[in-house]
Amino acid sequence: MNNPAQPPVSDAEATRATIEVTIWSLEQTSPADLRPAAVPEGDLRIVRSEVVLPEFSRFLYSAVGGDIHWTDRLGMTYEQWREELERPGAETWVAYVNGTPAGYVQLDAQDGGVVEIMYFGLIPAFRGRRIGGHLLSYGVERAWDLAERWPERPPTERVWLHTCSKDGPYAMDNYLRRGFRLFDTKTELEPDVATPGPWPGAYGA
Repeated sequence: MNNPAQPPVSDAEATRATIEVTIWSLEQTSPADLRPAAVPEGDLRIVRSEVVLPEFSRFLYSAVGGDIHWTDRLGMTYEQWREELERPGAETWVAYVNGTPAGYVQLDAQDGGVVEIMYFGLIPAFRGRRIGGHLLSYGVERAWDLAERWPERPPTERVWLHTCSKDGPYAMDNYLRRGFRLFDTKTELEPDVATPGPWPGAYGA
């Protein structure tokens, strides 16, 4: 899932090629809204990354989103990554298959008992293996019980996320199957920039 919040397009950027992007916002307003996916077979573990490590977070971001136009954070400085990861209630949950990172969910606690699923997705080699539904289910559960790990945060009352037309073809279906409801749709023009991946010769390239 790409969090497509972008700064306003400058005059210089406006002269570049642009693409039309549809952005959908979805939400759950009760833990009972979640419809968990089945747990896939095999050695799959989901572990919270508890050490603030911008290098690892940037790796996950670029490895998951390199082929689907996740570019908005590539220009962030090391300190900007650190500040984001150190915010109270910020969590990153990483899926490992046979000890190898396969994907992640990044949570961001916001005011009023709101938790945003800022990023969610799988590295291309692990897509299509029924991992995504379970990883999303697990991440949503952690959003709902986030205050249990952060006593200074109020109990979660709402979980929400963005997805957009640049994301994978099954993203929206996964969110709807997990019980999310659409509450806003908008269309924006964004600069048509080259993606940082996939690495030539890599899976799916």
